[in-house]
Amino acid sequence: MGEERGISVERELGEESVSACGCDGPIATADGDDDDAVEHLWQVRDIQFGLVSGVLLLAGFLSGLARWEAAELGLSAAALLVGGSTFVPGALRKLVKGKVGVGLLMTIGAVGATFLGQVEEAAMLAFLFSLSEGLEDYSLAKTRHGLRALLDLVPREATVRREGRDLVIAPDDLLVGDLMVVRPGERLATDGVVRSGRTALDTSAITGESMPVEVGPGEQVFAGSINGAGVLEVEVTATAEDNSLARIVHIVEAEQSRKGSTQRLADRIARPLVPGILIAAAATVVVGFLIGDPGLWVQRALVMVVAASPCALAISVPVTAVASIGAASRRGILIKGGAALEALGRVRSIALDKTGTLTRNQPAVVDVAAIDPYSREQVLGWAAALEVRSEHPLAKAILAATDGVRAAEDVTAEVGAGLTGTLDGHSLRLGRPGWIDAGPLAADVAHMQQAGATAVVIEVDGRPAGAVAVRDELRPEAPAAVAQLRAAGYTIAMLTGDNPATAHALAAEAGIDEVYADLRPEDKSHIVDRLRGAGRATAMVGDGVNDAPALATADLGVAMGAMGTDVALETADVALMGDDLRLLPHAFDHARHTRRIMLQNVVLSIALIAVLIPLALFGVLGLAAVVLVHEVAEVFVIANGVRAGRTTHLPTLTAPATRPALEGASA
Repeated sequence: MGEERGISVERELGEESVSACGCDGPIATADGDDDDAVEHLWQVRDIQFGLVSGVLLLAGFLSGLARWEAAELGLSAAALLVGGSTFVPGALRKLVKGKVGVGLLMTIGAVGATFLGQVEEAAMLAFLFSLSEGLEDYSLAKTRHGLRALLDLVPREATVRREGRDLVIAPDDLLVGDLMVVRPGERLATDGVVRSGRTALDTSAITGESMPVEVGPGEQVFAGSINGAGVLEVEVTATAEDNSLARIVHIVEAEQSRKGSTQRLADRIARPLVPGILIAAAATVVVGFLIGDPGLWVQRALVMVVAASPCALAISVPVTAVASIGAASRRGILIKGGAALEALGRVRSIALDKTGTLTRNQPAVVDVAAIDPYSREQVLGWAAALEVRSEHPLAKAILAATDGVRAAEDVTAEVGAGLTGTLDGHSLRLGRPGWIDAGPLAADVAHMQQAGATAVVIEVDGRPAGAVAVRDELRPEAPAAVAQLRAAGYTIAMLTGDNPATAHALAAEAGIDEVYADLRPEDKSHIVDRLRGAGRATAMVGDGVNDAPALATADLGVAMGAMGTDVALETADVALMGDDLRLLPHAFDHARHTRRIMLQNVVLSIALIAVLIPLALFGVLGLAAVVLVHEVAEVFVIANGVRAGRTTHLPTLTAPATRPALEGASA
């Protein structure tokens, strides 16, 4: 799982932002390793060199007080060389490649000050800039740790049973089909299916759900979960490179280069600013020669070059985004890049799919109606015969309620309508009312729908024979989550393929007024497009499979319960790795908080440049003062961005109270 999944600085922050800031690649430590090894501030090479530069600069200052002028000059020059070594080589390498950045501006400022005899000023610039670069690198390493922490959930060893023997091997050596033995307190090394044993799994680090999840034989379990008191034997279903955590990290890597509109704005400003300020500085020097005081204006031009450094601007949004995405991932909210994060913060209208989002996606048969001479058992048997190869949730419910299923022949599916086939010479159709005329079953079907169930009609040889009612229970936390979203000012709509009666019954229970029912997948996409047309950024929340067109149409797609669901992870911009709907309002609140911080940083950075340039041009501020103001502002911007990584507004979820079953329901 190692190196190929590492996230480089350029991938996370965008190449332009890194170039603009003068950063020169992965963070270097004292022993030459990259930023994976950074745990303490003093381990960052730029910090080490900056401190040495500062000590030399202080020694030079004290020598000056003692009137040791030669020692003062030598120590100041040494401080300049040590501090400058952290950014000058990288700036020159980029210049050879045709790239200019803040490092080049600082290099020009330091060299120019030296030629003007202000070695101490140049050394101060190198000292402060090297420290600020080190602080920036350190903050990025710490904020990226939230994303990489997912990889640490996989244990270093796994126990596998082969040929009757228990062997301890590395997770990378696990094969699909292996029988993995997981003892109490151990983490699962990869995904699998429980073959024996029962236990409670702690999945809080993956899904954000603090309550243990009970599992037993036949149930799927995921990498990184912590076993409770029981011993499990788990059949491996995915290798270490292809399990749920690996897929998440792969998608994070693939999407990190996507930038939000605010970040693109920062890049658009920073990219032309650097060459623009160099041209302005050259023009200032020319003016100085024309008016007869070239030395003064050369000095001011150099100060102006340093004053226009857009480092705080270029780093402001990426630091915030990385900190925020890392914090969200620790609470089971996977945000796929800066673009998705900003879109999440702009959303004001939310379309919720019913099945698997507002409901548990575990439907059960609650009623069966039959017309003489047919029995309820015959009706269920015919329905099951058509559904035996279907993956639809209703099919699972019907099959679970039927014993001894016989498969129908020549089964074909009508998308969004139902199934047709033959059994024992009888022509069968199963589908929604409207596609099949309920006839004498109309009253039974209406009663089923009013009770909040989905009704399907079975037709035998062209005549209705019975109806089956299937109900998918509303998630117990759904009303509270919807109420929280509405209180925050979001417009909520429910989209479903169910009939209007069933849809409105469930929507009323969830607290949703705007309902769109009897929809096919393409209809959901049209509804989402219409909601977007109202001028409000719209998010679609679904399961990522049947809702794929709507997820793609929306300004932002959110997938529920994404652990183990490839389509959800690939289709959506945001994936809630747990099945708790309360993650949704927390995700939106987190994104809005992050977006406010981003805008604060951008406005502050632009205002700083706008103020410092004229002050430098007219000699109000000298070189050292400009550098000091810039670096203090940069540290402030980084610290403000890191605030987006605080998770106090993303509380750990607890199990909601169980909602009473609808009257007349049967398990």
